[in-house]
Amino acid sequence: MVIPLRTGLPGAAAPWAARLSEPGSPVCTPDWLALREPADHAARSGELAAHLDAHLASHLDATAGTGALVVRDLGCGTGSMGRWLAPRLRRPQRWFLHDRDADLPQRAAATPQPDAITSTRAVVGDLTDLADLEGTDVVVCSALLDLLRAPDVEHLADLCVEAGAAALLTLSVSGDVVLDPADALDAEVGAAFDAHQRREGRLGPDAAGAAADAFARRGWTIQRRESPWRLDVGDAALIEEWLRGRLDAACEQDPFLVPHAPRYLERRLEGLALGLLRAEVGHTDLLARPVGQGAR
Repeated sequence: MVIPLRTGLPGAAAPWAARLSEPGSPVCTPDWLALREPADHAARSGELAAHLDAHLASHLDATAGTGALVVRDLGCGTGSMGRWLAPRLRRPQRWFLHDRDADLPQRAAATPQPDAITSTRAVVGDLTDLADLEGTDVVVCSALLDLLRAPDVEHLADLCVEAGAAALLTLSVSGDVVLDPADALDAEVGAAFDAHQRREGRLGPDAAGAAADAFARRGWTIQRRESPWRLDVGDAALIEEWLRGRLDAACEQDPFLVPHAPRYLERRLEGLALGLLRAEVGHTDLLARPVGQGAR
């Protein structure tokens, strides 16, 4: 797969520049979201989805609930989370698709949905625009927590607890990355990238832990599972774009890397072209729910 170079993105003049994504930015192109969707679907924890389904079934049975579940997808992108999760929940669902980029929730709502989704509604806005989640059964997100700051996570926990809504928060970066074969510059690139993820108070690799602590302090049951991307030769286009984005962010964070970046990327792309490069990119999934409701 050949991805044409995009202009207009920060750092686009650099030969290693990301072409579809800007790591650490809440703005994502549909092409980048489509490229990563198969890896996202493979990585998310099916076990936590099953626990969520059991919780929702138990809770709604206990409260005589008979209607469709109300699901709010924060930072919905093009709707990947719904395509993955909806078939894993036994009840019909109404999805509210939230994103700050007005085009994305509209696009997601217009996309054919799994049979379990009875309706969708696009909502333009982000977490800071939400004052309450009344009537919501579950809040979900994907690759969002690491872009937030600590007060945002506390706000999310407050909203969920006040509404009694369970939360399935998936694919938060963990900072654990293994490239095989290794390269002498991997550690420096990784350290700079993680620092970039934490810039200006963003949680970055600390996000899943911060969210778990926030819900636990409010007395909720927490389950965490690792959900890494495991990428090989069949994922060459995704590996290349991920590598470019990672290196782009690292160089922005640490200018010392700039003179070394072209040759580093060249070595990595040579290995990729030969079918030798593998990547494991760490993420964490988190399920938070009220104590005693469908716990397993």
